[in-house]
Amino acid sequence: MTLPSLDAFWMPFTANRQFKAHPRLLASAQGMYYQSLDGRQILDGTAGLWCVNAGHCRESITQAIQKQAATLDYAPTFQMGHPIAFELADRLAKLLPGDLNAVFFTNSGAESVDTALKIAIAYHRARGDASRTRLIGRERGYHGVGFGGMSVGGIGSNRKVFASNLIPGVDHLPHTHNLAQNAFTPGQPEWGDHLADELERLVALHDSSTIAAVIVEPVAGSTGVLIPPKGYLERLRALCDRHGILLIFDEVITGFGRLGTAFAADYFGVMPDLITAAKGLTNGTIPMGAVFARQYIYDAFMQGPETAIELFHGYTYSGHPLACAAAQATLEIYEQEGLFDRAKALAPYWQEAVHSLQGIPSIIDIRNLGLMAGIELEPYPNQPGQRAYQALVNCFETGLLIRVTGDIIALSPPLIVEKSQIDQMVDHLRNILKTL
Repeated sequence: MTLPSLDAFWMPFTANRQFKAHPRLLASAQGMYYQSLDGRQILDGTAGLWCVNAGHCRESITQAIQKQAATLDYAPTFQMGHPIAFELADRLAKLLPGDLNAVFFTNSGAESVDTALKIAIAYHRARGDASRTRLIGRERGYHGVGFGGMSVGGIGSNRKVFASNLIPGVDHLPHTHNLAQNAFTPGQPEWGDHLADELERLVALHDSSTIAAVIVEPVAGSTGVLIPPKGYLERLRALCDRHGILLIFDEVITGFGRLGTAFAADYFGVMPDLITAAKGLTNGTIPMGAVFARQYIYDAFMQGPETAIELFHGYTYSGHPLACAAAQATLEIYEQEGLFDRAKALAPYWQEAVHSLQGIPSIIDIRNLGLMAGIELEPYPNQPGQRAYQALVNCFETGLLIRVTGDIIALSPPLIVEKSQIDQMVDHLRNILKTL
Protein backbone atom coordinates (compact mmCIF):
# COMPACT_ATOMS: atom_id res chain seq x y z
CA MET A 1 0.00 0.00 0.00
CA THR A 2 1.33 3.44 -0.93
CA LEU A 3 2.25 5.85 1.85
CA PRO A 4 -0.18 8.81 1.72
CA SER A 5 0.83 12.42 2.17
CA LEU A 6 1.03 13.11 5.90
CA ASP A 7 1.10 16.90 5.76
CA ALA A 8 -2.54 17.96 6.13
CA PHE A 9 -3.75 15.81 9.04
CA TRP A 10 -3.11 17.58 12.38
CA MET A 11 -3.04 14.50 14.59
CA PRO A 12 -4.59 14.48 18.08
CA PHE A 13 -2.49 13.82 21.20
CA THR A 14 0.52 13.17 18.97
CA ALA A 15 4.01 14.63 18.53
CA ASN A 16 3.21 15.41 14.89
CA ARG A 17 6.75 16.20 13.69
CA GLN A 18 8.16 13.11 15.36
CA PHE A 19 5.40 10.85 14.00
CA LYS A 20 5.57 12.16 10.45
CA ALA A 21 9.31 11.58 10.35
CA HIS A 22 8.74 7.90 11.31
CA PRO A 23 5.03 7.08 10.80
CA ARG A 24 3.28 4.08 12.30
CA LEU A 25 0.30 3.38 10.04
CA LEU A 26 -2.36 0.70 10.48
CA ALA A 27 -3.98 -0.50 7.27
CA SER A 28 -6.51 -3.17 8.31
CA ALA A 29 -7.69 -5.21 11.27
CA GLN A 30 -9.33 -8.51 12.10
CA GLY A 31 -10.08 -10.10 15.45
CA MET A 32 -7.15 -9.52 17.80
CA TYR A 33 -4.80 -8.12 15.17
CA TYR A 34 -4.00 -5.03 13.17
CA GLN A 35 -2.00 -5.14 9.97
CA SER A 36 0.55 -2.41 9.32
CA LEU A 37 0.91 -0.59 6.03
CA ASP A 38 3.90 -2.78 5.19
CA GLY A 39 1.92 -5.97 5.86
CA ARG A 40 3.09 -6.88 9.38
CA GLN A 41 0.65 -8.44 11.86
CA ILE A 42 0.37 -6.47 15.13
CA LEU A 43 -1.30 -7.92 18.21
CA ASP A 44 -3.72 -5.38 19.69
CA GLY A 45 -2.89 -4.95 23.37
CA THR A 46 -5.10 -1.88 23.81
CA ALA A 47 -8.47 -2.69 22.17
CA GLY A 48 -7.72 0.14 19.76
CA LEU A 49 -8.06 2.98 22.23
CA TRP A 50 -9.85 1.13 25.05
CA CYS A 51 -12.86 0.63 22.77
CA VAL A 52 -12.74 -2.48 20.53
CA ASN A 53 -13.93 -4.82 23.26
CA ALA A 54 -15.37 -7.47 20.92
CA GLY A 55 -12.39 -7.54 18.56
CA HIS A 56 -11.95 -5.95 15.17
CA CYS A 57 -14.19 -6.03 12.09
CA ARG A 58 -16.97 -8.16 13.50
CA GLU A 59 -19.15 -9.18 10.58
CA SER A 60 -22.49 -8.77 12.35
CA ILE A 61 -21.67 -5.17 13.33
CA THR A 62 -20.54 -4.35 9.80
CA GLN A 63 -23.71 -5.83 8.34
CA ALA A 64 -25.92 -3.95 10.79
CA ILE A 65 -24.28 -0.66 9.83
CA GLN A 66 -24.62 -1.41 6.12
CA LYS A 67 -28.26 -2.37 6.46
CA GLN A 68 -29.08 0.72 8.49
CA ALA A 69 -27.26 3.02 6.05
CA ALA A 70 -29.41 1.65 3.23
CA THR A 71 -32.64 1.99 5.25
CA LEU A 72 -32.38 5.25 7.22
CA ASP A 73 -29.08 7.07 6.97
CA TYR A 74 -29.95 9.97 9.26
CA ALA A 75 -32.90 11.21 11.28
CA PRO A 76 -33.05 14.18 13.66
CA THR A 77 -33.83 13.61 17.32
CA PHE A 78 -34.83 17.22 18.02
CA GLN A 79 -38.64 17.06 18.24
CA MET A 80 -38.50 13.94 16.04
CA GLY A 81 -37.36 10.37 16.52
CA HIS A 82 -36.63 6.99 14.97
CA PRO A 83 -37.40 3.57 16.48
CA ILE A 84 -33.88 2.18 16.87
CA ALA A 85 -32.81 4.99 19.24
CA PHE A 86 -35.68 4.13 21.61
CA GLU A 87 -35.01 0.41 21.28
CA LEU A 88 -31.33 0.88 22.10
CA ALA A 89 -32.06 3.14 25.07
CA ASP A 90 -34.48 0.57 26.48
CA ARG A 91 -31.92 -2.22 26.06
CA LEU A 92 -29.21 -0.19 27.78
CA ALA A 93 -31.52 0.72 30.67
CA LYS A 94 -32.11 -3.00 31.28
CA LEU A 95 -28.34 -3.63 31.28
CA LEU A 96 -27.60 -0.89 33.81
CA PRO A 97 -27.74 -1.33 37.57
CA GLY A 98 -30.52 0.03 39.77
CA ASP A 99 -32.74 2.80 38.46
CA LEU A 100 -30.33 4.23 35.87
CA ASN A 101 -33.23 4.28 33.45
CA ALA A 102 -32.82 7.50 31.46
CA VAL A 103 -30.41 7.46 28.49
CA PHE A 104 -29.15 10.63 26.78
CA PHE A 105 -27.14 9.91 23.62
CA THR A 106 -23.97 11.77 22.68
CA ASN A 107 -21.18 11.14 20.19
CA SER A 108 -18.12 10.68 22.40
CA GLY A 109 -16.89 10.34 25.93
CA ALA A 110 -15.99 14.02 26.07
CA GLU A 111 -19.54 14.98 25.07
CA SER A 112 -20.92 12.53 27.61
CA VAL A 113 -18.92 14.22 30.38
CA ASP A 114 -19.98 17.74 29.45
CA THR A 115 -23.58 16.50 29.18
CA ALA A 116 -23.46 14.88 32.62
CA LEU A 117 -22.01 18.01 34.21
CA LYS A 118 -24.77 20.12 32.67
CA ILE A 119 -27.46 17.67 33.78
CA ALA A 120 -26.08 17.75 37.33
CA ILE A 121 -26.18 21.53 37.56
CA ALA A 122 -29.59 21.74 35.86
CA TYR A 123 -30.99 19.06 38.16
CA HIS A 124 -30.28 21.08 41.28
CA ARG A 125 -31.75 24.16 39.65
CA ALA A 126 -34.88 22.23 38.67
CA ARG A 127 -35.29 21.36 42.35
CA GLY A 128 -34.97 25.00 43.40
CA ASP A 129 -31.37 24.57 44.58
CA ALA A 130 -29.71 26.88 42.07
CA SER A 131 -26.73 27.66 44.30
CA ARG A 132 -25.31 24.18 43.65
CA THR A 133 -23.07 24.90 40.66
CA ARG A 134 -19.62 23.87 41.87
CA LEU A 135 -18.05 20.74 40.36
CA ILE A 136 -15.44 18.51 42.00
CA GLY A 137 -13.05 16.45 39.91
CA ARG A 138 -9.89 14.62 40.91
CA GLU A 139 -6.18 15.10 40.34
CA ARG A 140 -4.93 12.95 37.44
CA GLY A 141 -8.50 12.44 36.27
CA TYR A 142 -9.24 12.41 32.55
CA HIS A 143 -12.68 13.39 31.36
CA GLY A 144 -12.17 14.29 27.72
CA VAL A 145 -11.17 17.55 26.07
CA GLY A 146 -14.30 19.71 26.24
CA PHE A 147 -13.90 22.74 28.46
CA GLY A 148 -16.08 21.10 31.10
CA GLY A 149 -14.14 17.84 31.00
CA MET A 150 -10.78 19.61 31.08
CA SER A 151 -11.92 21.73 34.01
CA VAL A 152 -12.84 18.76 36.20
CA GLY A 153 -9.94 16.75 34.78
CA GLY A 154 -6.64 16.75 36.61
CA ILE A 155 -3.88 15.98 34.09
CA GLY A 156 -1.63 19.03 34.02
CA SER A 157 -0.45 18.75 30.42
CA ASN A 158 -4.06 18.67 29.21
CA ARG A 159 -4.92 21.83 31.17
CA LYS A 160 -1.94 24.17 31.21
CA VAL A 161 -2.31 25.81 27.78
CA PHE A 162 -6.02 26.46 28.38
CA ALA A 163 -5.99 27.05 32.14
CA SER A 164 -7.04 30.70 32.05
CA ASN A 165 -10.17 29.77 30.09
CA LEU A 166 -11.34 26.73 32.02
CA ILE A 167 -14.74 26.98 33.67
CA PRO A 168 -14.79 28.55 37.16
CA GLY A 169 -16.14 26.98 40.31
CA VAL A 170 -14.20 23.72 40.08
CA ASP A 171 -12.04 22.00 42.70
CA HIS A 172 -10.25 18.66 42.88
CA LEU A 173 -9.85 15.72 45.20
CA PRO A 174 -6.37 14.20 45.53
CA HIS A 175 -5.57 11.21 43.34
CA THR A 176 -5.15 7.77 44.89
CA HIS A 177 -1.77 6.78 43.44
CA ASN A 178 0.92 6.08 46.04
CA LEU A 179 3.98 4.08 45.05
CA ALA A 180 5.40 3.94 48.56
CA GLN A 181 2.27 2.27 49.94
CA ASN A 182 0.86 0.32 47.01
CA ALA A 183 3.53 -0.57 44.43
CA PHE A 184 3.05 -4.00 42.81
CA THR A 185 -0.30 -4.61 44.51
CA PRO A 186 -2.40 -7.17 42.61
CA GLY A 187 -5.93 -5.79 42.23
CA GLN A 188 -7.24 -3.18 44.66
CA PRO A 189 -4.74 -1.84 47.22
CA GLU A 190 -5.54 -1.91 50.92
CA TRP A 191 -4.14 1.57 51.60
CA GLY A 192 -5.86 4.80 50.59
CA ASP A 193 -9.61 4.68 51.22
CA HIS A 194 -9.20 7.64 53.59
CA LEU A 195 -8.38 9.84 50.62
CA ALA A 196 -12.11 10.00 49.89
CA ASP A 197 -12.48 11.97 53.12
CA GLU A 198 -10.80 14.91 51.40
CA LEU A 199 -14.28 15.67 50.11
CA GLU A 200 -15.13 16.78 53.66
CA ARG A 201 -12.36 19.39 53.44
CA LEU A 202 -13.78 20.72 50.17
CA VAL A 203 -17.26 20.80 51.69
CA ALA A 204 -15.88 22.81 54.63
CA LEU A 205 -14.09 25.14 52.23
CA HIS A 206 -16.91 25.76 49.77
CA ASP A 207 -20.02 24.67 51.74
CA SER A 208 -22.05 21.74 50.47
CA SER A 209 -24.85 24.09 49.37
CA THR A 210 -22.63 25.21 46.48
CA ILE A 211 -21.52 21.78 45.23
CA ALA A 212 -23.48 20.09 42.45
CA ALA A 213 -21.48 16.96 41.70
CA VAL A 214 -18.32 14.94 42.13
CA ILE A 215 -16.99 13.17 39.03
CA VAL A 216 -14.42 10.37 39.13
CA GLU A 217 -13.32 7.48 36.97
CA PRO A 218 -13.90 4.32 39.04
CA VAL A 219 -10.57 3.17 37.60
CA ALA A 220 -8.54 6.08 36.22
CA GLY A 221 -7.49 4.85 32.78
CA SER A 222 -5.81 7.42 30.58
CA THR A 223 -3.57 8.70 33.36
CA GLY A 224 -2.00 5.27 33.77
CA VAL A 225 -4.50 2.76 35.22
CA LEU A 226 -4.90 3.91 38.83
CA ILE A 227 -6.84 1.35 40.86
CA PRO A 228 -9.17 2.63 43.63
CA PRO A 229 -8.23 1.48 47.14
CA LYS A 230 -10.64 -0.90 48.83
CA GLY A 231 -13.52 1.06 50.33
CA TYR A 232 -12.61 4.33 48.58
CA LEU A 233 -15.59 4.51 46.22
CA GLU A 234 -17.95 3.36 48.97
CA ARG A 235 -16.76 6.20 51.23
CA LEU A 236 -17.10 8.70 48.40
CA ARG A 237 -20.68 7.56 47.80
CA ALA A 238 -21.54 7.92 51.48
CA LEU A 239 -20.07 11.41 51.65
CA CYS A 240 -21.98 12.54 48.58
CA ASP A 241 -25.19 11.21 50.12
CA ARG A 242 -24.45 13.02 53.39
CA HIS A 243 -24.06 16.37 51.65
CA GLY A 244 -26.66 16.08 48.86
CA ILE A 245 -24.01 15.94 46.12
CA LEU A 246 -24.48 13.93 42.92
CA LEU A 247 -21.84 11.27 42.19
CA ILE A 248 -20.87 10.81 38.54
CA PHE A 249 -18.91 7.76 37.40
CA ASP A 250 -16.99 8.35 34.19
CA GLU A 251 -17.15 4.87 32.70
CA VAL A 252 -16.04 5.72 29.18
CA ILE A 253 -13.24 3.14 29.64
CA THR A 254 -14.63 0.80 32.30
CA GLY A 255 -18.07 0.43 30.74
CA PHE A 256 -19.04 -2.64 28.70
CA GLY A 257 -17.03 -5.42 30.24
CA ARG A 258 -13.55 -4.08 30.91
CA LEU A 259 -13.70 -5.22 34.56
CA GLY A 260 -15.68 -8.38 33.87
CA THR A 261 -19.04 -6.74 34.57
CA ALA A 262 -21.25 -4.52 32.45
CA PHE A 263 -20.07 -1.44 34.36
CA ALA A 264 -17.64 -0.63 37.14
CA ALA A 265 -20.66 0.33 39.23
CA ASP A 266 -21.59 -3.36 39.15
CA TYR A 267 -18.06 -4.50 39.93
CA PHE A 268 -17.67 -2.27 42.98
CA GLY A 269 -21.29 -2.44 44.10
CA VAL A 270 -21.46 1.35 44.26
CA MET A 271 -24.43 3.16 42.73
CA PRO A 272 -23.65 6.52 41.12
CA ASP A 273 -26.29 9.07 40.16
CA LEU A 274 -24.99 9.47 36.61
CA ILE A 275 -22.74 7.33 34.42
CA THR A 276 -20.93 8.50 31.30
CA ALA A 277 -20.12 5.98 28.58
CA ALA A 278 -18.79 5.71 25.02
CA LYS A 279 -15.99 3.58 23.45
CA GLY A 280 -17.19 -0.01 23.98
CA LEU A 281 -20.80 1.00 23.32
CA THR A 282 -20.29 0.51 19.56
CA ASN A 283 -17.06 -1.51 19.70
CA GLY A 284 -15.35 1.60 18.34
CA THR A 285 -16.98 1.24 14.90
CA ILE A 286 -18.97 4.49 14.89
CA PRO A 287 -18.59 7.36 17.37
CA MET A 288 -21.27 7.22 20.06
CA GLY A 289 -21.58 8.04 23.74
CA ALA A 290 -24.29 8.16 26.36
CA VAL A 291 -25.18 9.51 29.77
CA PHE A 292 -27.22 7.27 32.06
CA ALA A 293 -29.26 9.06 34.72
CA ARG A 294 -31.19 7.70 37.67
CA GLN A 295 -34.96 7.89 37.43
CA TYR A 296 -35.33 10.63 40.04
CA ILE A 297 -32.97 12.90 38.10
CA TYR A 298 -35.00 12.49 34.91
CA ASP A 299 -38.24 12.98 36.80
CA ALA A 300 -37.01 16.27 38.28
CA PHE A 301 -36.93 17.73 34.77
CA MET A 302 -40.37 16.46 33.78
CA GLN A 303 -42.22 19.38 35.38
CA GLY A 304 -44.09 22.41 34.06
CA PRO A 305 -45.96 22.65 30.75
CA GLU A 306 -45.81 19.47 28.67
CA THR A 307 -45.05 21.58 25.58
CA ALA A 308 -41.88 23.03 27.15
CA ILE A 309 -38.42 21.64 26.33
CA GLU A 310 -37.10 20.29 29.63
CA LEU A 311 -33.35 20.36 28.87
CA PHE A 312 -31.87 22.78 26.35
CA HIS A 313 -29.04 20.52 25.32
CA GLY A 314 -28.28 18.01 22.56
CA TYR A 315 -26.23 17.20 19.48
CA THR A 316 -27.04 16.94 15.78
CA TYR A 317 -26.00 13.30 15.87
CA SER A 318 -27.53 12.28 19.23
CA GLY A 319 -28.90 8.78 18.65
CA HIS A 320 -27.62 8.62 15.07
CA PRO A 321 -29.26 5.67 13.27
CA LEU A 322 -25.99 4.08 12.16
CA ALA A 323 -24.47 4.42 15.61
CA CYS A 324 -27.58 2.89 17.17
CA ALA A 325 -27.40 -0.05 14.75
CA ALA A 326 -23.72 -0.55 15.58
CA ALA A 327 -24.48 -0.43 19.31
CA GLN A 328 -27.33 -2.94 19.04
CA ALA A 329 -25.12 -5.37 17.12
CA THR A 330 -22.29 -4.85 19.61
CA LEU A 331 -24.53 -5.54 22.61
CA GLU A 332 -25.76 -8.67 20.85
CA ILE A 333 -22.18 -9.96 20.57
CA TYR A 334 -21.46 -9.17 24.20
CA GLU A 335 -24.55 -11.12 25.23
CA GLN A 336 -24.31 -14.07 22.85
CA GLU A 337 -20.60 -14.66 23.46
CA GLY A 338 -20.73 -13.90 27.18
CA LEU A 339 -17.79 -11.53 26.85
CA PHE A 340 -18.26 -9.84 30.21
CA ASP A 341 -18.17 -13.17 32.00
CA ARG A 342 -15.27 -14.20 29.81
CA ALA A 343 -13.30 -11.14 30.93
CA LYS A 344 -14.11 -11.98 34.55
CA ALA A 345 -12.86 -15.53 34.11
CA LEU A 346 -9.65 -14.36 32.43
CA ALA A 347 -8.86 -11.67 35.02
CA PRO A 348 -6.89 -13.93 37.43
CA TYR A 349 -4.75 -15.27 34.57
CA TRP A 350 -4.22 -11.71 33.32
CA GLN A 351 -3.20 -10.57 36.80
CA GLU A 352 -0.64 -13.35 37.21
CA ALA A 353 0.75 -12.76 33.73
CA VAL A 354 1.30 -9.02 34.02
CA HIS A 355 2.74 -9.27 37.53
CA SER A 356 5.28 -11.79 36.26
CA LEU A 357 7.08 -8.76 34.81
CA GLN A 358 8.05 -7.64 38.31
CA GLY A 359 11.80 -7.75 38.69
CA ILE A 360 12.69 -6.11 35.41
CA PRO A 361 14.91 -3.22 36.59
CA SER A 362 13.09 -0.47 34.69
CA ILE A 363 9.66 -1.37 36.17
CA ILE A 364 8.73 0.47 39.38
CA ASP A 365 5.07 -0.58 39.63
CA ILE A 366 2.49 -2.90 38.11
CA ARG A 367 -1.26 -2.32 38.61
CA ASN A 368 -4.22 -4.34 37.38
CA LEU A 369 -7.96 -4.83 37.60
CA GLY A 370 -10.22 -6.81 35.28
CA LEU A 371 -8.55 -6.80 31.86
CA MET A 372 -6.62 -3.59 32.52
CA ALA A 373 -3.01 -3.13 33.51
CA GLY A 374 -0.61 -0.25 34.09
CA ILE A 375 3.14 -0.85 34.02
CA GLU A 376 5.05 2.13 35.40
CA LEU A 377 8.66 2.63 34.31
CA GLU A 378 11.54 4.48 35.89
CA PRO A 379 12.05 7.59 33.71
CA TYR A 380 15.36 8.15 31.97
CA PRO A 381 17.32 10.92 33.76
CA ASN A 382 16.07 14.31 32.52
CA GLN A 383 13.99 12.60 29.78
CA PRO A 384 10.52 11.97 31.20
CA GLY A 385 8.34 9.84 28.94
CA GLN A 386 11.14 8.71 26.65
CA ARG A 387 11.56 5.20 28.06
CA ALA A 388 7.87 4.37 27.57
CA TYR A 389 7.80 6.03 24.16
CA GLN A 390 10.73 3.90 23.05
CA ALA A 391 8.88 0.85 24.33
CA LEU A 392 5.86 1.85 22.21
CA VAL A 393 8.00 2.23 19.08
CA ASN A 394 9.93 -1.00 19.63
CA CYS A 395 6.74 -2.94 20.35
CA PHE A 396 5.05 -1.63 17.21
CA GLU A 397 8.05 -2.51 15.05
CA THR A 398 8.08 -6.04 16.44
CA GLY A 399 4.33 -6.73 16.38
CA LEU A 400 2.57 -5.46 19.51
CA LEU A 401 0.37 -2.40 20.02
CA ILE A 402 0.58 -0.80 23.47
CA ARG A 403 -0.49 2.59 24.83
CA VAL A 404 1.73 4.89 26.84
CA THR A 405 1.11 7.94 28.98
CA GLY A 406 4.23 9.56 30.38
CA ASP A 407 6.36 6.61 31.49
CA ILE A 408 3.41 4.29 32.04
CA ILE A 409 2.42 1.49 29.67
CA ALA A 410 -1.31 0.75 29.61
CA LEU A 411 -2.73 -2.55 28.42
CA SER A 412 -6.41 -3.29 27.78
CA PRO A 413 -6.85 -6.05 25.19
CA PRO A 414 -10.13 -6.94 23.47
CA LEU A 415 -12.27 -9.19 25.63
CA ILE A 416 -11.89 -11.99 23.04
CA VAL A 417 -8.19 -12.33 23.94
CA GLU A 418 -6.91 -15.88 24.42
CA LYS A 419 -4.55 -16.97 27.19
CA SER A 420 -1.88 -17.69 24.59
CA GLN A 421 -2.18 -14.10 23.36
CA ILE A 422 -1.88 -12.79 26.92
CA ASP A 423 1.32 -14.81 27.22
CA GLN A 424 2.49 -13.42 23.88
CA MET A 425 1.88 -9.82 25.01
CA VAL A 426 3.68 -10.26 28.30
CA ASP A 427 6.64 -12.12 26.81
CA HIS A 428 6.88 -9.49 24.10
CA LEU A 429 6.96 -6.71 26.66
CA ARG A 430 9.46 -8.57 28.81
CA ASN A 431 11.89 -8.85 25.90
CA ILE A 432 11.46 -5.19 24.96
CA LEU A 433 11.73 -3.77 28.49
CA LYS A 434 14.87 -5.73 29.29
CA THR A 435 16.61 -3.73 26.55
CA LEU A 436 15.50 -0.26 27.74
